[in-house]
Amino acid sequence: MTALPISFDDVAAAHARLRGVAHRTPVLTSSTANALSGAQLYFKCENFQRMGAFKFRGAYNSIAQFTPEQKAGGVITFSSGNHAQAIALSAKLLGVKAVIVMPEDAPAVKVAATRGYGGEVVFYNRYTEDREALGRRLAAERGLTLIPPYDHPHVMAGQGTAAKELIEDVGELDLLLVCLGGGGLLSGCAVAARALSPRCTIVGVEPEAGNDGQRSLRSGEIVHIDTPKTIADGAQTQHLGQYTFAVIRQLVDDIATVSDAELVETMKFFASRMKIVVEPTGCLAAAAALQGKVDVKGKRVGVIVSGGNVDLMRFAGLVNGAQK
Repeated sequence: MTALPISFDDVAAAHARLRGVAHRTPVLTSSTANALSGAQLYFKCENFQRMGAFKFRGAYNSIAQFTPEQKAGGVITFSSGNHAQAIALSAKLLGVKAVIVMPEDAPAVKVAATRGYGGEVVFYNRYTEDREALGRRLAAERGLTLIPPYDHPHVMAGQGTAAKELIEDVGELDLLLVCLGGGGLLSGCAVAARALSPRCTIVGVEPEAGNDGQRSLRSGEIVHIDTPKTIADGAQTQHLGQYTFAVIRQLVDDIATVSDAELVETMKFFASRMKIVVEPTGCLAAAAALQGKVDVKGKRVGVIVSGGNVDLMRFAGLVNGAQK
């Protein structure tokens, strides 16, 4: 095994930085979910995190480690929404200027929230423009520090605090299911789980339309795909990161996929039976358990519910069958 870009000590240090700033989100259970799945499911509800998603953890951990010069210059990122809001809010709390590169079709609620936290939004076309190149160019032109949404050790360590809290709260697990886009959450959670629940099987879950992570893990190299068309907008990534893949290939056991229809069914379940609003991307891991895409029977299963930032009209349309 080669040295990984982050260690459990990095996750623990991130947790210390976040203490008193990030919410220690609840772990919910459901007897109905347990009966449907044949497992004991523990839902780590990051939809109750500040700005509505786990992304706050990595964003704050990153900006909190800026040098005085970096703080004076400001921060830039590119994001479909949740990391955008997380960077904007974290920057506001730490007194740092924030510029956010967002797709033109980003959910209106996420754009509004990003601006509401004081972030400057720069739009791009996710199907014809390269957000990473645009972010690097603006960083160079304006003297900003780029914090990407997932491929950064400080981001990864911050995200791993979600699994750290989950395992501290419920004990060791047989299986941990984690939503997968670019891999920041999965890689950070894998490091935490390997330290705190070493016998736990770790499985990432991504959209069927964007299974680059699954293909990457099975081929042993990063696979790049076209922007996937899926309702899971937070997982419309084209590839894993160099840092995240280094962790995933060593610590993650498998990657499963779920369909958009299965995400909608899971959104309905959360709303009707558990009385919580979860965005499509946030349902990835739960859908794998509830829709039978991963064998969970008889196991203690941790499920990371990654976020709840969904426009209410969009939410209503999806659960009523209007998926387009």
